[in-house]
Amino acid sequence: MFEDTVPAFCWTQYAGHGPGPELLGDPSTALEIGYGTGRHLAHLAQRGVKMTGIDLSPVAVEQTKEKWGPLGVQLHCAEVLDFLSTTTETYDAIYSIFGAVWFTDPACLFPLVFEHLNPGGRFVFSQPPAIPGAYGPQGMYKGGFSGKKTFLYRYAYTPDGWVQFLTEAGFEESYARVLDPPEVDHIGTLIVQAQRAQGPRRLY
Repeated sequence: MFEDTVPAFCWTQYAGHGPGPELLGDPSTALEIGYGTGRHLAHLAQRGVKMTGIDLSPVAVEQTKEKWGPLGVQLHCAEVLDFLSTTTETYDAIYSIFGAVWFTDPACLFPLVFEHLNPGGRFVFSQPPAIPGAYGPQGMYKGGFSGKKTFLYRYAYTPDGWVQFLTEAGFEESYARVLDPPEVDHIGTLIVQAQRAQGPRRLY
């Protein structure tokens, strides 16, 4: 029923470019944090993965329920730190594609992700790479520069910086790289992988 409507799974901002869901291994359960349109969790649910998603937008939650609810996905409207601080569920994979990891302090988020991964579970996320020399939380006003004061933070670090956060959170295996774009001088994609310890299987 859904074969022609579920989009492809892609970590980058360029259609058909880069790796796919194989970076998650072969999970039975997975959590997407900040799922937006829900297309990636729908892709995995169609492949038989028991999917859970959290997103801060009530609109995204309702639209995803309407479109992909028949696939059996579990959806929550919540802030990621609040959700992971209260849920008792654990997962074989937790991931984010230009999602909540980009907007959440890794010093707070990564230990919670580690706690909610099953042994051998994988944590993978992608987002734009840092602008050279601009590291740490990057503040930005929302909705232009007039009207009610609303702002957010995005977090940017070098690949080695992300690995350091993962190591401090308890991950023994982690790997970060910037994947080149399909065209010269375009923006690449930061892809970060980590695995909770178990067995000899490696990420790369």
